[in-house]
Amino acid sequence: MISSPAFAGKRYAVLGLARSGLAAVECLLASGAKVTAWDNREEPRRKLEGRVELADPLGIDLTGYAGVVVSPGVPLNSHPIAAHAAQAGVPVIGDIELFAQARAALPAHRVVGITGTNGKSTTTALVHHILQSAALPVRMGGNIGLPILSQTPLSPGGVYVLELSSYQIDLTHSLECDVAALLNITPDHLDRYDGFAGYAASKARLFAMQRADQFAVFGVGDAETRAVAAREESRRDPARVRSVDGQDLIALHAGWPTLQGPHNLQNAAVAVAIAEALGLTAQQWGPAMATFRGLPHRMERVAEANGVMFINDSKATNPASTAPALAAFPPNPNRRVHWILGGLPKGDRLDECAPYFGNIAAAYTIGEAGPRFAELLAPHMPVTRSEMMCEAIQQAMAAAHPGDVVLLSPACASFDQFRDYEARGDSFRQIVQALIAPDASGSPC
Repeated sequence: MISSPAFAGKRYAVLGLARSGLAAVECLLASGAKVTAWDNREEPRRKLEGRVELADPLGIDLTGYAGVVVSPGVPLNSHPIAAHAAQAGVPVIGDIELFAQARAALPAHRVVGITGTNGKSTTTALVHHILQSAALPVRMGGNIGLPILSQTPLSPGGVYVLELSSYQIDLTHSLECDVAALLNITPDHLDRYDGFAGYAASKARLFAMQRADQFAVFGVGDAETRAVAAREESRRDPARVRSVDGQDLIALHAGWPTLQGPHNLQNAAVAVAIAEALGLTAQQWGPAMATFRGLPHRMERVAEANGVMFINDSKATNPASTAPALAAFPPNPNRRVHWILGGLPKGDRLDECAPYFGNIAAAYTIGEAGPRFAELLAPHMPVTRSEMMCEAIQQAMAAAHPGDVVLLSPACASFDQFRDYEARGDSFRQIVQALIAPDASGSPC
């Protein structure tokens, strides 16, 4: 566990006791801080009985507190904790800010921060894999894996690789990443921001926290990301800023089986640029690219049966993140794509996907978005209104021929039918496996 004498004797409030909140509590207690903690659920409060003061920060005087640590899920634009803390002159922070403040007490290390609307989990995991393969001490955390505060500190020379959502960046004020990367910015989470410009500004703050002598890496696929890159180029040595599109890696790309598709080419290019900024050579990062296993729910190959490939891309929760999945399968007479999409929509259009409609043999719509998406797609391809996941998979399997692909890439959130995108992807995997190898219990539908 990470701790720091900088927190000793100070008082903090922690609001939200999911994984990152509990990790923050444990870090602060181990550092000798006094903690007031709260969660609306009784179970996590019970875990801390007798160790902290249990009280809702909204109901207490926060004067003299060093900070209010909140979960990234707390909407700062609407939750009253922001105004309550401001009235007492207390900063609202997150676990990543605690990590930033604890860095001075850690053995010599470097930090990589990776953000973007889409692709940041894959890129973070890929950078972690590259560094592991190069035998560097490394930890991965932030918006992926275990909370960074709950992990054992690295030995000298190690690298902390952090996936950072805009929500986490909003709660962070002093994280100077040795290398920071921005993959892309497309509309998402706009209910938390003052429009798209506010969301883009949140991403840009990761770079504003850096010193001018630290490295910044950018994708080139959208105007907003290019604008952030241009601002950073104006305040740094040009050698400290790299904008990449992956074109120099195309000759190698075919040998990286879990990184196929144009979106993964850019993810790979950013990961390579990060690795090189940390001092690695092509002889170190090259072999690691071919052995990267990928992440669940992100173009995950879950099965192959009768020559048909089944791919789980449940993490694609908006059209912008589904578009690269469709682009990964250009028209091929020996391979037809059966596209399963739908769920809780984040909009009523599929504009980002439209350039790749010609890649799709048939679509199967599910969930709340199903009727609207069926209307949009019907002029371009055969559409089946499946409504439920199991029916969509059955129908796609019945239509698929050897060489075809059944692709779940929903372009929607999952909450109309599933707990989260992971539960949706797990359901896809389980149904496919049950249909491929049925047992005596009958149909999974």
